[in-house]
Amino acid sequence: MTPPFADFSTLELTAQGYRHTFVDQGQGAAVLLVHGSLCDWRYWRWQIPAFATQYRVLAPSLRSYWPGAPSPGHFSTAQHAQDLQALLDQHIPGEKVHIVGHSRGGHVALLLAQRMPEQVASLTLADPGFPTPDAYSYAPLFQQVAERLEQGDRDGAMALFVDTVNGSGTWKQMTRWFREMIQDNAHTMLDQQQEPNLGPSLEWLKQLDAPLSFITGENSPTRYHHCMDIIRQHRREDQLHRIPLAAHGMNLANPKAFNQAVLTALQT
Repeated sequence: MTPPFADFSTLELTAQGYRHTFVDQGQGAAVLLVHGSLCDWRYWRWQIPAFATQYRVLAPSLRSYWPGAPSPGHFSTAQHAQDLQALLDQHIPGEKVHIVGHSRGGHVALLLAQRMPEQVASLTLADPGFPTPDAYSYAPLFQQVAERLEQGDRDGAMALFVDTVNGSGTWKQMTRWFREMIQDNAHTMLDQQQEPNLGPSLEWLKQLDAPLSFITGENSPTRYHHCMDIIRQHRREDQLHRIPLAAHGMNLANPKAFNQAVLTALQT
């Protein structure tokens, strides 16, 4: 049986003093895919080849995520945004880029766009997730996950997180490659628990001269709709796409619909 990622080749580049691994596939305008918690570039396995027929797709693994080395003391959404800006400056200097971020990657995408607004061709956020000082706070979940990890219950910790963000029973239904990816990145949960519990500044979005699109699964948890509502206080989206038969992991549950939604957003 052919390994699930045999058709993908990766590059390595040192930026901000860290060796980053990323996929660079296709030609045309650049599209940067920013993964969320417990994931890495493999999360985009159904998106990379689909988008690469029309665009140049860049799909990095963020600092500390597989296959990169742990980076104690340097794990935060702000650090990841700095890393991505440095990677882009070295790899495609001066080029405009379409930024697509999922979940925590949506927070990173917002911070990245804030750092380089003149280079943003479009900003697409799929169920963006960031800290909020209310009932939708992630803090209790991270605490419970960290406790299970410290007790040696890695599988239980991952099941708790995945089921909470995507829906009860999700972990048991996941394919082998997805479980392996999550397990490869389990250590980042302890880092994520320690990162600053701060949401993004959003005032700058009013001046962003680029389309903003939201994508959500029809069954996505309310916490992500709450984050989108917070963003709407500063900037209304140009497009909103709802992916049928999908929850938070919409790009995997219904890749055909998700891919079409992203391509539509990119062509706004």
